[in-house]
Amino acid sequence: MQKTKTPKSDDESESDSDSDSDSDSDEVTPDLEALTVRHMGCVNRVKMTYLGREPYAASWSELGKVHIWNLSRPVSAVNNPRLLVAYKMQNETVEPTFTFSGHQMEGFSLGWSPLITGVLATGDCKSNIHIWKPLEGGSWHVDQRPYKAHTDSVEDIAWSPNESNVMASCSVDKSIRIWDIRAPPNKACMLTKADAHDSDVNVISWNKSGPFILSGGDDGKLRVWDLKQFPSSEPVCTFKYHTAPITSVEWHPTDNSVFAAASSDDLLTQWDVAVEQDESEEEEELRDIPAQLLFIHQGQKEIKELHWHPQMPGVLISTAQEGLNVFRTISI
Repeated sequence: MQKTKTPKSDDESESDSDSDSDSDSDEVTPDLEALTVRHMGCVNRVKMTYLGREPYAASWSELGKVHIWNLSRPVSAVNNPRLLVAYKMQNETVEPTFTFSGHQMEGFSLGWSPLITGVLATGDCKSNIHIWKPLEGGSWHVDQRPYKAHTDSVEDIAWSPNESNVMASCSVDKSIRIWDIRAPPNKACMLTKADAHDSDVNVISWNKSGPFILSGGDDGKLRVWDLKQFPSSEPVCTFKYHTAPITSVEWHPTDNSVFAAASSDDLLTQWDVAVEQDESEEEEELRDIPAQLLFIHQGQKEIKELHWHPQMPGVLISTAQEGLNVFRTISI
């Protein structure tokens, strides 16, 4: 993996040379420590959570299995040079603490509940969603009865940040559905927005502060939905700037009007839906650029996923074919 820092522009270099020339010599390139966890089959998606103080991850395998991993040992090792050396010398590895094979087909959607520790939802390419509940001793009970209402592959799952029994899902069937898991699996789908996009709905994100869901589809469109009006109303806003399928979306953790999106057009964009278009002062060359578009990040190929840093405002990490980018813009 390449480790580089963002170079300063000529103007920045000149202005900084007078004020902090002494600090320039202290600058170092970013450093990264990483350990590998062997995985059975290609990883379709991975999401992590904490059970108590221990970090756990769930991973979807192309072999049709979902694994749960306790990552306490490797996470401790990358933060401690002595443990890191010992881990590498002993060629340590991590085995799954739990594996579920009941999907019988691979999938791409999974999501940990932010409100109930250890509760997980996983969706597969056969349109089935299964709910996991933790048991004592590092195991889980997975309801064998699937939550089934989609008619095609379930692409993403997002839990409500306020209602512990409510989640949303999106699908290749072009719909977004809202579920209440207190109901029997065959009756749990409470709301359905059919034709939410012109084609596959790939990703969704539930706003942590307001009643909004953000969605991105194969049509390259980004849409914001008001859950108070859902599913009868049209989206609050639609942005069509990307020229290829949307691969990842996420609301900012503290600013409820800001989100980021990534696309197969190799662009990562930042948006603020609170910005209003001012056509009277709009320059000719900017008329095709939405006023809500704050920033465009380029340079990566096949961007797959992005996440905001939960404690450092404005910091983003994105995963792509050539590795990771960690950056912060002046916009947020």
